[in-house]
Amino acid sequence: MALPAFTPEPDRPVPAPATAVPDGPELLQLEQRARRLGSGLTIQELQGEWRLEQVWPKGSPQPQRFSGVLLRGLGAQLAIRPGAGEEAGPLRIENSVRLGALELRFTGAGRLRGARPLLEFWFEQLELRLGSTLLLARRLGPVEPRRLPFFALIGASRPAAAPGLDPDPGPAAAWLAARGRGGGLALWRLARP
Repeated sequence: MALPAFTPEPDRPVPAPATAVPDGPELLQLEQRARRLGSGLTIQELQGEWRLEQVWPKGSPQPQRFSGVLLRGLGAQLAIRPGAGEEAGPLRIENSVRLGALELRFTGAGRLRGARPLLEFWFEQLELRLGSTLLLARRLGPVEPRRLPFFALIGASRPAAAPGLDPDPGPAAAWLAARGRGGGLALWRLARP
């Protein structure tokens, strides 16, 4: 007796294989689902150093090829680590770009808020480095709570290793997607857990 074909519930799509990185239309579908049901992402799933892979302008299923190439060439990276506590923020956030030995880095704190959730963050310091030499360090002023930058988290994949295999399946399989306050959509790949 043959079983009927499996049909997923409309609000519960079949997850993509662990190594599949979604394209623009798939990310837009994931975003619609996250708006209805939330992404369910946790602090633990966000931690790591994420390398920017691709960006899409607001309302477009097509990536901005030039911006993506430029930001990849500059080594655009988002680092999310455990923070020092609630007052400083439960997360430490670093956003950086690099051109050769020259690095521009913003550091600050962040937190998850709401059911979707949003990753709210605020930068406290700007640094400009040439190799290990600090050229410039500036404290940044506070931002009004209603003007905080954020990422509306859409989805992520951090596959666990299969039994009997290496405990880390490698960063190539891990991705994170979010829409920023300005409306752009970003996709990162895990560079280092």
